[in-house]
Amino acid sequence: MRSGRQCSRSACGRPAVATLTYVYSDSTAVLGPLAQLAEPHSYDLCSEHANRLTAPRGWEVVRLTPEFVPTGPTPDDLVALAEAVREAGRPRAVAPPVDDPGDGVRRGHLRVLPGEGG
Repeated sequence: MRSGRQCSRSACGRPAVATLTYVYSDSTAVLGPLAQLAEPHSYDLCSEHANRLTAPRGWEVVRLTPEFVPTGPTPDDLVALAEAVREAGRPRAVAPPVDDPGDGVRRGHLRVLPGEGG
């Protein structure tokens, strides 16, 4: 499903399609498909910035996908969304209280116990 995340580059409002992660110990920048979740030490990039990415001198760029293009929702995504909306719109049955003794008085799970000196 399409992400609501935007490119991490300043002043770029395009949708993110790739995630950039740095591996400092190997002097490597890894550019792959958009991660499922936003991570604090990675950067989401739009297709333009992902395709133009260069690394500092002495660093290597590893591209896990040759091209990064924005994609829309798949038919499966749309079906899942429609089913979720239908489910949310269904009326819910109200369950009777668990502690209902049948006398019409609802009792909670806490009880007051007689104590000494009171």
